[in-house]
Amino acid sequence: MEIRLAKSYGFCFGVKRAIKIAEESPNSVTFGPLIHNKNEIQRLKDSYNVGLVEDVKDVAPKSRVVIRTHGIPKPLLAELRQKDVEVIDATCPFVTKPQEIVERMSEEGYSVVIFGDKNHPEIKGVMSYAKDPVVVLSVEELKGKPLKERVATVAQTTRKFEEYQKIVNYLMQHKKEVRVFNTICNATFENQDAARELSQKADVMIVIGGKNSSNTKQLFNICKENCSDSYLIENAKELKKEWFDGKKLCGITAGASTPNWIIEEVIENIKKFKV
Repeated sequence: MEIRLAKSYGFCFGVKRAIKIAEESPNSVTFGPLIHNKNEIQRLKDSYNVGLVEDVKDVAPKSRVVIRTHGIPKPLLAELRQKDVEVIDATCPFVTKPQEIVERMSEEGYSVVIFGDKNHPEIKGVMSYAKDPVVVLSVEELKGKPLKERVATVAQTTRKFEEYQKIVNYLMQHKKEVRVFNTICNATFENQDAARELSQKADVMIVIGGKNSSNTKQLFNICKENCSDSYLIENAKELKKEWFDGKKLCGITAGASTPNWIIEEVIENIKKFKV
């Protein structure tokens, strides 16, 4: 069986930057999980003594606090900066951008529509910069929402572009002025396109990444549309030999928070099945 990696996969710029910041900040804590990959978070803890806190009251005086790559709500960041701690901001610049946009658009009197999951940490952060934002995942959710005639819209960095287009098209048809900011990350586009291309050829697709990672779940959904034998795993321990029986081409892709060492372990373990 041939094993083929997608043309684009794995760590994005923002995650690479956050990991580097954490490695250069030993004996620190991250506010919230730095990235959506528990194996890599464990590596940082074991190798660099990088801990985790999720409440301001748990932050010790004089400590170093690394802000997660997804960002955190504006009030929490302000509260941290008022404490006797060193704050190191590892928020991805592609996440900082929609924060800045919705803050500016709110100040200019626009209704703000955010395409994304309101329970995702990135969106929780972006929401905190806007006045009364409307957060939706579909046109159906958007219908009937109280919006001004002037609307500005941004998207979660890891969502599917085609779904964002539907939101934008609906707003264009119903509002006099719509400011559209395409805040979906280029790395997301590239990884999704590569996964789509490979999954159309593969007999089995392995998608590697955190089960709670939005961009990884998007990759899995794309692969599943094209290859029914698609599987989402976090590490090599979750592989099953029967997935590969009778297969000729195994495609592999990985989410933006998946380090190369995990991808390499998966490939090596698939090879051991000798299928």
